[in-house]
Amino acid sequence: MSRPKPRVLLENLDPNTLQLDQILEADAIWAVVYKDEPFNLKTTSKQLGSKYKKSSFSNPGHAHNLAEKLNTTFKCSDFAVVKLTKGVTVR
Repeated sequence: MSRPKPRVLLENLDPNTLQLDQILEADAIWAVVYKDEPFNLKTTSKQLGSKYKKSSFSNPGHAHNLAEKLNTTFKCSDFAVVKLTKGVTVR
């Protein structure tokens, strides 16, 4: 069964690069939390230096996969996924 196509809310086509940017409808944002608190995920290697990785996603599958990977890597069950549907607007 294929995933249903999301509804396009806005789109912009750059006439120079022909790059199309679309704003798509999402049900929510799914975030991975550590002990019910937000966190930053950073990896460091000699070749690439430091890189911050995402811990929130518009697709729940990506969040669940990351939480499972982190729980396995750190041998714990402290990472979980929360569904965010409302928030406080900060400007």
